[in-house]
Amino acid sequence: MSQAKALYQWQPRVATFFTDLPPARRAWLALVSFGIALAQCALLNRVVLRLAVALGISFNTLRQRLRKRYRPQATPDGQDRSFDYTACFGPLLRWASAGFTDRRLALAIDPTTLGDRFTILTVSVVFRSCAVPVAWQVQHGNAKGSWNDHWQRLLGLLHQALGEGWQVLVLSERGLASKDLFEAITPRGWHPLMRVQKGGHFLPEGWTRSWALGQFVTRQKTRWRGRGLAGPGRSRLPCTLLACWEEGHAEPWLILTDLGPGDANAVWYAWRSGIEHGFRDLKSDGWQLSKTRLRDPARVGRWWTAAALATLWALEAGTEAQGLEIPATQTYAKAEGPAVTSLFALGLAVLAEPLGRGSIGRWRRLPQPAWPASDADSHRPSKQQRIAGHPRVPL
Repeated sequence: MSQAKALYQWQPRVATFFTDLPPARRAWLALVSFGIALAQCALLNRVVLRLAVALGISFNTLRQRLRKRYRPQATPDGQDRSFDYTACFGPLLRWASAGFTDRRLALAIDPTTLGDRFTILTVSVVFRSCAVPVAWQVQHGNAKGSWNDHWQRLLGLLHQALGEGWQVLVLSERGLASKDLFEAITPRGWHPLMRVQKGGHFLPEGWTRSWALGQFVTRQKTRWRGRGLAGPGRSRLPCTLLACWEEGHAEPWLILTDLGPGDANAVWYAWRSGIEHGFRDLKSDGWQLSKTRLRDPARVGRWWTAAALATLWALEAGTEAQGLEIPATQTYAKAEGPAVTSLFALGLAVLAEPLGRGSIGRWRRLPQPAWPASDADSHRPSKQQRIAGHPRVPL
């Protein structure tokens, strides 16, 4: 059948980046990710049904073949031979960043849930308001304990795979803010952009007292940045505070980073929204993984690998289509207006045509995203500051 030809084209492309994966597992990953893209859904029975029709294979035979690889496996002497999906983190990251010629990369970390069954700690490459998962830890929804050890392990695996010479930002929301996580990121030469609660305190360099973080920007259209110490007492963290309250936002962004005040831009934190859109693509609007019936965290982690690869494929297709000046691929209502469909949804629509005629198409790597310049903001001092003896920084 014609779609079998498309699968044969996809398999060597997967092999290009997953060279260290055993051939049988690499073939499984290519088959499942292809089936997800073909079915435009990541639920097992939907994927199997679409592949069975496309390849002319018995439904039950194919279903057993796919399930075999994500189930636990052991040798006769009891050694674990299960598919270690963490071996796919490095190839996913290298594939997602292969077109980033400036060697600049933004990662977002955030947990997501599948109902009350699982919590998935996810590290994603953010790209144009979308995201590609590149590392994750799946655990039961009621699991106890700190997540920082998991984040440190995941980021360590990605750092090992990426190598040196990259400028990497790690974006995190307020619920993850901690000194331990901050200090787990910086030794790798990566840079946290960690949003924090406004109730914390910050002591700027040269000041005699600390101030509540929320006092550094008290109205819209104001910004402040500076070095100092965040946190109380002996647990204070040396860092830079980026405080930004943009027009139209209900509250400010208060962000801690190790970069200097003149080397960072609070605007970079806007990229973090991409991971939320990525979760939507994985769980609801796209692959519908929120409906999965899997009950074992390891099985979910293995299946998530194929969904992550299919997501990357869809974003590559959508990015290529954005450059075509035809109405079917325009994602904007007008040149300066908001997007009316996501890059992911565009990619699914564009992929359907070549897959239908037995081809995977020719998609370029994801290109380097635009990187806003860092800028230092200057402000006139407020009366309160002049009285306090700190003439440079508004409160």
